[in-house]
Amino acid sequence: MIYDVVVVGGGPSGATAASDLARKGHKVAMIDRAGRIKPCGGAIPPRLIEDFDIPDSQIVAKITTARMVSPTARAVDIPIENGFVGMVDREFYDEFLRKRAVTAGADRHTGTFLRIERDEAGTHVVYRDKASRNEVRLTTKLIIGADGARSDVARAEVPGGDKIPYVIAYHEIIKTPEAGSKGAEKYDATRCDVIYDGVISPDFYGWVFPHGAHCSVGMGTGVDGTDLKEATRLLRESSGLTECETLRKEGAPIPLKPLDRWDNGRDVVLAGDAAGVVAPSSGEGIYYAMQGGREAAFAAAACLKSGRVADLKLARKRFLKEHGSVFRILGAMQDAYYRSDERRERFVSLCHDVDVQRLTFEAYMNKRLVKARPLAHLKIGVKNVAHLWGLVSPLSV
Repeated sequence: MIYDVVVVGGGPSGATAASDLARKGHKVAMIDRAGRIKPCGGAIPPRLIEDFDIPDSQIVAKITTARMVSPTARAVDIPIENGFVGMVDREFYDEFLRKRAVTAGADRHTGTFLRIERDEAGTHVVYRDKASRNEVRLTTKLIIGADGARSDVARAEVPGGDKIPYVIAYHEIIKTPEAGSKGAEKYDATRCDVIYDGVISPDFYGWVFPHGAHCSVGMGTGVDGTDLKEATRLLRESSGLTECETLRKEGAPIPLKPLDRWDNGRDVVLAGDAAGVVAPSSGEGIYYAMQGGREAAFAAAACLKSGRVADLKLARKRFLKEHGSVFRILGAMQDAYYRSDERRERFVSLCHDVDVQRLTFEAYMNKRLVKARPLAHLKIGVKNVAHLWGLVSPLSV
């Protein structure tokens, strides 16, 4: 068989690309390593639930409040108005997406990607089958590389694919504290806690995200030498979660910036973490991964129809047209506020502002910048400058 597209990677990005292409009638293969669970807070906004038809059975918790915690332990609770943020467990969510791709018509192959070969017969993706341990060779017209932040496909095929900046994320999945147990008074199953504290993370943040019967507690950092496990231990201690049973521990790189190029000008296009589409500042990745997979599928389908390899560039072009402004603003926010505890204190202080809260969550929930409140934008801009220039106390509200 000659496939139209072989998708390397079966996470949210790869599984979405495989589903979209299979629904359009293309011959699709999806290669995925079984058993890998990516460390992830698991938050998905309403737009993802709607755009990608996620059933309520996949939502393990519904969050109605976000708590921002400063280095001095000041907490700002931000209500999520007119809705909720859904939480998923990647152990089950990713498998749901893979099975949906198979139902749509994609062929699923379980194993580890090895290399891409080309000869007079065409382009071939070679992987090691998990069950037999034999090398398997799939012939294809196009390849979508959706194999994570340290993408082997990107490194081998796309200029700059070996130089993507990233932070390391680590989390521990624990059992939710039982009512009346030690530490339970600090825990709220409908609230996500985001901890901006240099002791927990010198350049990013820590989190406590409810997952129903379980909870994700973790942090991320790009600073070499940081002891991720010790930082997470301190986070659990300060959150009253030390005595909760630990179910599993996971770590992985999280990209910080979209690559300058997502295709090789021939037969490969990248998607998801492989393309670097994790939002700066927030570290949000699931929505952008799935949207990136959808755009990669669109570009691949366009290329198959037209025969023009230039159409592979549509993935990056379309994605950044929709989300590039958000990424630039979030990147500037991270550069401005994550560099020191004094700046992080100011950032949390800024989050007290009701306009900041509303505009931030409207943008998060709907995945687009809100332009309907010019006076609110002006007010936020003035406060932002005041904090960055040190014109107001970081303890001011």
